[in-house]
Amino acid sequence: MSIMVTGATGQLGSLIMENLLQLVPSSQIIACVRDLEKAKDLLEKGVEIRFGDYDQPDSLVEAFSGVANLLFISSSHPDDNVRLIQHSEVVNVALKAGVKHLLYTGFAFPPKGQIPANHVHLLTEQMILKSGIDYTFLRNALYMDFINVLGLKEAIQNGELITYPGNWLFNSVTRKDLALATAVVLTTTGHHNQIYELAAPRSWDFDELAEILSELSGTRIVHRQDSNIQHWIYSFLAKLDTASTSNDMEERLMGRPVTTLKESIVTFLQNE
Repeated sequence: MSIMVTGATGQLGSLIMENLLQLVPSSQIIACVRDLEKAKDLLEKGVEIRFGDYDQPDSLVEAFSGVANLLFISSSHPDDNVRLIQHSEVVNVALKAGVKHLLYTGFAFPPKGQIPANHVHLLTEQMILKSGIDYTFLRNALYMDFINVLGLKEAIQNGELITYPGNWLFNSVTRKDLALATAVVLTTTGHHNQIYELAAPRSWDFDELAEILSELSGTRIVHRQDSNIQHWIYSFLAKLDTASTSNDMEERLMGRPVTTLKESIVTFLQNE
């Protein structure tokens, strides 16, 4: 059966495609992209490429034709109102095209109770439920990449990791782990009408981050909170549930432990 991935050349989408190509024949995979030029390498590997743009519903009608399993990677548009319109078009076209299984990448541990008017992911999940299409909700935790904006290199140089005050806990995971878990869902059975919280099984805090930086750098790094710190990341983090944990990735999907904080930091420091 065909598997389509939207946003197949994006940061997450490209990693999912890499995993899919290791799990199923390329003839079963379809990449839905906005820029055909960026998908040349996938075409060379035998993947079918189709043009599809969330802002152009007509393009989605042709793109989704004959697709059985559709992985709908959420829009990255900065305006939530625009994102909801885009998502609505994707769901509507998927229903009309006869898509059998719609998988959606949302955000882990959304708020319970009444859905906030600005919660794009929960509202999109509701659209999918109302459509009647078999679904799988892949609720991704905070990408581990966010630690890149915390000034790790500066912390090593100055001996201090300075963060905004708060009882911060993080369930973050790497894009590579999310991509593997998603590819497993796409290529195995038993996932229809399931919800997966794709988060780490244990959380970590900034004290632990400072300890690992100390170990890796060979110098003592202390963690200090300072209310004078000004950075957009903290207001963003405060809106999310970054503390709740889940065994879905390790026990139900990946069959191996998630990449640890230490392993992730090594990669980020090497790339700086």
